[in-house]
Amino acid sequence: MKRFILEDLRKWRVSKYRKPLILRGARQVGKTWALKEFGKEFDNVAYFNFDESYEYGQFFETTKDVNRILQNLSFASGQKITPDTLIIFDEIQSCNSALNALKYFCENAPEYYVACAGSLLGLTLSKGFPVGKVDFLDMGPLTFSEFLLANGDENLFGYLDEIRAIEPIPDAFFNPLLEKLKMYFVTGGMPEAVLRWTQERDISLVNSVLDGILGAYEKDFGKHHDEDEALRHDVQKITLVWNSLPSQLARENKKFMYSAVKSGARAREYEDALQWLADADLVKKVFRISKPSLPVAAYEQLDSFKIYHGDVGLLRRQARLSHTAFAEGNRLFTEFKGALAENYVLQSLLRQFDAKPSYWTDTPYEVDFVQQYDNDIIPIEVKSSQNISSVSIKNYLAKYPATPLAVRLSTRNLSLDGKVLNVPLFAADLLHRLLDIALPELGAGNPARQRQ
Repeated sequence: MKRFILEDLRKWRVSKYRKPLILRGARQVGKTWALKEFGKEFDNVAYFNFDESYEYGQFFETTKDVNRILQNLSFASGQKITPDTLIIFDEIQSCNSALNALKYFCENAPEYYVACAGSLLGLTLSKGFPVGKVDFLDMGPLTFSEFLLANGDENLFGYLDEIRAIEPIPDAFFNPLLEKLKMYFVTGGMPEAVLRWTQERDISLVNSVLDGILGAYEKDFGKHHDEDEALRHDVQKITLVWNSLPSQLARENKKFMYSAVKSGARAREYEDALQWLADADLVKKVFRISKPSLPVAAYEQLDSFKIYHGDVGLLRRQARLSHTAFAEGNRLFTEFKGALAENYVLQSLLRQFDAKPSYWTDTPYEVDFVQQYDNDIIPIEVKSSQNISSVSIKNYLAKYPATPLAVRLSTRNLSLDGKVLNVPLFAADLLHRLLDIALPELGAGNPARQRQ
């Protein structure tokens, strides 16, 4: 598989401001694989897994001297460690003393390449890990673009990668890309599920992998809380919130409702459980904004939000949507109130833009996502079929006429219709580039970008 995170790792390697790196992401998105694959570009790799070999952690507990730590690790593992070595600390959440030692690597041994990964790292870091001494990279499931490459569709990926104008996509590419997107909705982007599909072309094996990942997540609920007796009572609440996700997204109004978790449930009873899932990177929170102004975060309403799944394939499997919908026209897009399409678009936005997306409502109107792009704020509507009536977008543009451009993602072809950019769903990964192209055509957006 080709993972685009490798390009980010290469940039980290050559940066003169490089610090120890923490690669964040949910369980089984491919963090360990990515670091080991990156290690092939080094002459030497020293790999340490604190979950498999907990005794390594003792070296960090007895001293803060980086040279002594490396000497002990070298002797214990039989590996030579030099400043040219990629040092991988895996499952580092199992060793708090190793996490804390990263600041000493930063301050006293910046010449070493140190990269870390682990499951539930977000939970560990949320407890007060001293930032400022490490670099972070976030890793998610395979994007649709990465799926195309893994599936052997280099020609389709190559076509998308070469789009440099807002013009209709020929049917010879449009139709196959739409079919491949349906398949991506079935498999999702978890590497093992994609691998089973590309190797065996057997959906039952894909479903089995997805079931295994969902089961592993649920075991994590209990495993983490067993370590803290005071938190054990939260396991049931986390499980209830997790299991409510499909029903939350199945409603027309996808705002998260605690009452959908359990009858009579209140925010103060379940908000910690929901935050646990967010810190574990298993769910994504999208907040409502009161108005589209900069800085967007200042207008977020923290008590009004939507919750999405970390992966569209896991959502499809958790909701028990049959893969047979793949063969039934666009049913896979339209079933489940278009939740799969929205979830997929959110995953794509998170990979492309620095700022996290929000959403906007003005009853009865709702815009699915509002994305900050440089100093512009772009409303984004997701349509799961060719029915692209956009009453909400029209209302938004009328209310905020300074908006430079709106985006509508659907099964329609690529075009610029006044101030509305129509983007096929399968081209969601291109949205940043398409905005770069479309905004100058309208004479809108960042003046510096228009001069490029």
